[in-house]
Amino acid sequence: MQEGIQCSCCESEQCLSVIRGIHSDDSVEKTFLGNGRNGDKHTCICPIETLVWTNDYTLVQRARCNIDCHCLSMCHCLSMLSCSKQCSYPSIFIYGHRATGKSHVIHTLLKELELPYATVSCVECVSVGLLFEQVLLSLFGSDSASLLSRNPSLSDFVRVYKQLCVQASAKQTRYIVLDRAELLRDMEANLLPAFLRLQELVEDNVTVILLSEIVWDKFRPNTGCFEPLLLHFPDYSKGELQQILSEDSHPSYSPELYSAFINILLGVFYSVCRDLRELSLRLSMLKFQPLFSLPSVKESDTHKLWRNIEPHLKKAMQTVYLREVSSVQWEQQLKMEEKEAGAVRGLSAHAHVELPYYSKFLLIAAYLASYNPARTDKRFFLKHHGKIKKTNFLKKHEKTSNHLLGPKPFPLDRLLAIFYSVVDSRVAPTASVFCQISSLVTLQLLNQVGHDDQLDAPKYKCAVSLDFILAISRTVSFDMVKYLYDFL
Repeated sequence: MQEGIQCSCCESEQCLSVIRGIHSDDSVEKTFLGNGRNGDKHTCICPIETLVWTNDYTLVQRARCNIDCHCLSMCHCLSMLSCSKQCSYPSIFIYGHRATGKSHVIHTLLKELELPYATVSCVECVSVGLLFEQVLLSLFGSDSASLLSRNPSLSDFVRVYKQLCVQASAKQTRYIVLDRAELLRDMEANLLPAFLRLQELVEDNVTVILLSEIVWDKFRPNTGCFEPLLLHFPDYSKGELQQILSEDSHPSYSPELYSAFINILLGVFYSVCRDLRELSLRLSMLKFQPLFSLPSVKESDTHKLWRNIEPHLKKAMQTVYLREVSSVQWEQQLKMEEKEAGAVRGLSAHAHVELPYYSKFLLIAAYLASYNPARTDKRFFLKHHGKIKKTNFLKKHEKTSNHLLGPKPFPLDRLLAIFYSVVDSRVAPTASVFCQISSLVTLQLLNQVGHDDQLDAPKYKCAVSLDFILAISRTVSFDMVKYLYDFL
């Protein structure tokens, strides 16, 4: 939303416009709220150049050509760019999932509209001083950072910024873009509220744009702060993903075949993965495997083409979101598998994950806790457990296998009890053990059951297969089958 836009039909100079949509001819459908000849509220079609305060419409067209999708989000960003004679909004919070075009749209607009801006990645700035230096270097030149002290505070940054503004006054609004802004929460407590109202502190026409992957409700500090403008970037639709991926066409295939290949790729991955970076990686890996593995296959024979590419899609589906191999290693792996086609393949790609020594025993204990009944723990892990009655042994054969029923949840104390029983050395219950449990949950080898705030008695569930745990147990010389209830 933006104040001061003159409506083309009512000629009212004090209207508040709300963008409703964008048409194919680059015209924008907006709803105007104000005192006009057609009423207090009306909708009209206005040219796209009314969204930005610039007389050079070629800059807007150039930015429009470099942004393929997210046209509506681009129009909202254009409407937030204020006139040089007016003070812009102090801060803008742009959020959306990963790889939804937030950084691309903002950087393209600021660059093509020739606006003064500074782009800072919060991942690269390991300290507050480095963050301040990057902002000053981008806005005021190479000599500006030397005015800061060795360990600058927020007051030092504000003082130097004011001093540089007096020496070099800006004719347009300055923009500071903070990418991965959620990392600001881990820095000093006063840093995020200060950036949200930086315009008031430095007394300059500056706008801070925060780019984040989380929503503002989880971003807002508990102590309170200035509320920024919120703009959400939605996920790419299936058609938009196909349009973006089709731009990098493969020279070996015709555009029609390559478009159909991308359509198949999206049909397989779109339900579980909509990340453009991940889909581009899968596509680049699959390019190494030619569609025409047989000389008799033609482009028109879609059934044979599907049979050729289907096994490679299944392999790529198993390692989605996992950075186990690079593109070069993927190509080498395909060549090795072609040579070993007659040999029996081993375990899945998850079995190649390297784990610390005690993490392997924790995973073994978790598997035993998931697939063994709790009443059998005394039988397996106590020396003087007594004799097993024959009737109990017969009842075991009458029941369904626990591996067919799937893993069952178990509490944390049972996991630790089994862990201290199977590990071959004495391990003190330190924080390192609990950190390794959290790492197994992060690697999705363990799944936490219940709410995240359940701190008194958290429950987990093992998420690995039997082949995987057998491979892990062999690396630590542990007889896994001996302790499984289904194999008695």
